[in-house]
Amino acid sequence: MTSGPFREKTPIELWYGARKHSTQDATAASAPHPSTGEPAIGMKIAIQGEPGSFSHEAAMKLVTGAVIVPFSLSADAFAALANGTVEAAVIPIENSLAGSVSEHFDLLLAHDVKVEAETLLRIRHNLIAISGASIGEIDRVFSHPVALAQCRRFLAAHSRMEAFAFYDTAGSVKQLVELRDRHAAAIASEAAAHFYGAQILQAGIEDNPENFTRFFLVRRAGDSVPDPQSNKISLAFSVENRPGSLVAALSELSAIGTNLTKIESRPVHGKPWEYIFYVDCQIHSSQEGSRVLEALAPHCAMVKELGRYREARKEAKTG
Repeated sequence: MTSGPFREKTPIELWYGARKHSTQDATAASAPHPSTGEPAIGMKIAIQGEPGSFSHEAAMKLVTGAVIVPFSLSADAFAALANGTVEAAVIPIENSLAGSVSEHFDLLLAHDVKVEAETLLRIRHNLIAISGASIGEIDRVFSHPVALAQCRRFLAAHSRMEAFAFYDTAGSVKQLVELRDRHAAAIASEAAAHFYGAQILQAGIEDNPENFTRFFLVRRAGDSVPDPQSNKISLAFSVENRPGSLVAALSELSAIGTNLTKIESRPVHGKPWEYIFYVDCQIHSSQEGSRVLEALAPHCAMVKELGRYREARKEAKTG
């Protein structure tokens, strides 16, 4: 077992919450607004994780009055979208510090869905405990491994606190509130503290304030409503297995005048050393998005549009 502040020795009895529920349980449950706790009425949106998570916040930011349906696994959230249990899903696709969520690229490609909108959420981590606990009493801290990694300086400065990897940031708050353990704390959002009735012992403990996550609002392709002000397109493609094919494809994008803002490769399952390329391009109009697809087609074995939408802008930091 690894020593130091990130030992993963969480007792099995602590692993409950979203992981304990079946897909059927999750589809029947919905979550109120993460900050106010008021019942939400509106579009049913699937998220991966517990109520009060950053995905919950992003969903409420994207769709006012949304009804949040939490799932243990991202694959379950996409399955619920595919079978009509929910109307949309909100997924994190990329973090400014931790990078892309590779699984979600694979799920976007595998399902007949379209990205309808995106948003950027400032990720502000907080040390959270049950009401009445003090920071001097805390000797164990639970959170998602990415959140723990983004708070290394705080944890190093509080060597008495031992860090434990957990399945979800909001789920770690849910755990400590149910256990009523005043010696345990969680790292999660302010919304999670409000949702579960916990208190913030110290706010803004992340190492880097330039911590943003990009979230997609995803709908079934047949239900997606194109945004006439779309200025960004996401797509996936594979190139023919011949010299220069990738360069030729990218040159076509350059010739059109589109600004390639992201490119990422993912292996093709079952085909070693073959890859799918995922790209984001800024476009001047929705019609230019169609030109991008037409330009790529002669050089690619496969091209799939993942969505056209309005580019999200980074909000100014507060606090």
